[in-house]
Amino acid sequence: MLLIKFEPLLKQTLWGGDKIIPFQRMTCNLENVGESWEISGVKDNETVVCAGPMKGKRLNELVAEMKETLVGKENYERFGNEFPLLVKFIDARQDLSIQVHPNDEIARRHGKPHGKTEMWYVLPSEPGAKLYCGLKKQITPEQYTEMVENDTICDALAQYEVHEDDVFFLPAGRIHAIGAGSFVAEIQQTSDVTYRIYDYKRKDKDGNYRELHTREAAESINYTVEKNYRTEYHPRKNQGVPLVTCPYFSTAVYDLDEPMTLDYSELDSFVILIAVKGEGSITDEQGNKYTFIAGETVLVPANVNTVRVEGTVKFLETYV
Repeated sequence: MLLIKFEPLLKQTLWGGDKIIPFQRMTCNLENVGESWEISGVKDNETVVCAGPMKGKRLNELVAEMKETLVGKENYERFGNEFPLLVKFIDARQDLSIQVHPNDEIARRHGKPHGKTEMWYVLPSEPGAKLYCGLKKQITPEQYTEMVENDTICDALAQYEVHEDDVFFLPAGRIHAIGAGSFVAEIQQTSDVTYRIYDYKRKDKDGNYRELHTREAAESINYTVEKNYRTEYHPRKNQGVPLVTCPYFSTAVYDLDEPMTLDYSELDSFVILIAVKGEGSITDEQGNKYTFIAGETVLVPANVNTVRVEGTVKFLETYV
């Protein structure tokens, strides 16, 4: 089976910036592009194959047709015809709202199929850009509600200045927010459930406050305090460096300046490769060659045993 590329699904937002289109070398003139959904099986927001014999097909169509051949036997048994991961680039010109995502159990109690665990890999961002991740002091659910009401909830949150290649893991229940000037790649469960905690008392274009989900968030928050929410790792050349391993995905980063063959023969899963810097090429085991340049994302089907990456390129590798 050939490797698969999709047409990015661009999302214009009130808080979106101007980094995504040049990062992906697009020629369109859209403004305020806050998100580019690279691989998505979210209903009504599915990405479409952009080239090759499967051009024009939606991601979940491919899953339904190819089943375990595309996603792996265990993944197909677990997720059926729903593709389990969503990959995005996010560019925040303004601060995003403070929010939290429920775990699977809580989400299902509220009628949603899945919760949301995710991670951020920081791309070149504005100097001084910051984000919130986790609690920095112990609070109770009652104190949380009071702090939302009196506009002091940010005082309880850990804030980080972000730099290129920083990593933040966001298990369900961890309060977080992307700050103005931040540019990140996001890998997450396929889920659209978000509970908005605080939005800085901002009003939309019609003069209305955006809806908050204070009660649902209080139920979802993990109130445990940790010393450091930044994922620490040691970059190394020409080998995979693990970043995150959790029940929903495993992610590593590769920083290559010499050719490397990636062996997936023992892996019962699709693999997603996300180029974040540089340029190169990917060759599959049938000899088909593809460009692989910063801003491009490639889906490697589960029945592909090896791919060869060449060039000077840094990329994320993620699978379930």
